[in-house]
Amino acid sequence: MNRPDYSIGLVRWQDASDELSAIRRQVFIDEQEVPPELEWDGRDEAAVHVIARSMEGEAIGTARLLPEGQIGRMAVLQPWRKRGIGSGLLRCLIAHAGEKERLFLNAQTSAESFYRHHGFKAEGAVFMEAGIPHIRMRYRPSR
Repeated sequence: MNRPDYSIGLVRWQDASDELSAIRRQVFIDEQEVPPELEWDGRDEAAVHVIARSMEGEAIGTARLLPEGQIGRMAVLQPWRKRGIGSGLLRCLIAHAGEKERLFLNAQTSAESFYRHHGFKAEGAVFMEAGIPHIRMRYRPSR
């Protein structure tokens, strides 16, 4: 088995906001055309953040966990996608969460199968968020 060429770990917003913001700006604002006022919701300081770094130390992915259990803002830079980084970010936040049954997220519908693979189940109808179709998903791992 090949060893990954990246590392994943928890980080405080206060210590890594420039790196985390740069990833999210590139993925959400530049690529997906999410309006900046929707991306920067003022909740980052209260969130737990996870960061993926290349072996050279470059910040290449991020996600956050809000106090009420919502996982979000998961983003991986384009050249690093399809290498397991998103799975690693998600697993790290799930492992960190105390009460796992309270975990939920609003998944872009294009990523629904990814989250389902990690134990999330869709609930409710598809809705639009930042002009992108989403579905609410709750963590319900198979036992």
